[in-house]
Amino acid sequence: MSAERFSTATRLKALGEQAAARVQRAGRPRRGRLTGRAALLALVLCSLVVALAYPTRQYISQRAEIADQRRQAAEAQLRADELRDEKARWQDPEYVRQQARLHLHYVRPGETGFIVQDGSGTGKRRTGQAATEDPWYDNIWNGLDAADK
Repeated sequence: MSAERFSTATRLKALGEQAAARVQRAGRPRRGRLTGRAALLALVLCSLVVALAYPTRQYISQRAEIADQRRQAAEAQLRADELRDEKARWQDPEYVRQQARLHLHYVRPGETGFIVQDGSGTGKRRTGQAATEDPWYDNIWNGLDAADK
């Protein structure tokens, strides 16, 4: 029986030592959660973010600039196509006659040009069916008179 008792006493002693060790650990302040490795890793990650921030910003701004340049090129191509079409229209003699009648107030031989008064005080010339504003040369003279004053 003595051997059995010894083993129980030994077991109790070991349990007491374990409990005492737990109490000592609980009384001791814990180490912070941020270890040296974690601090070094955080420092490396922050350095990478700072090092990559400027090139990433430049890349994004350059992509936006490229998109803007492509948009401008497409608009310029559209404008060039419109000008080509207008140039082709000006090659047509009938279109030239129509524009001369509209903007320069030309009348064909045998036609009579006249001014229609609509009561507003501004004269509108009527040539055939189209009514237009004052001729361009009147606008120039009016501008010169206004500048002279």
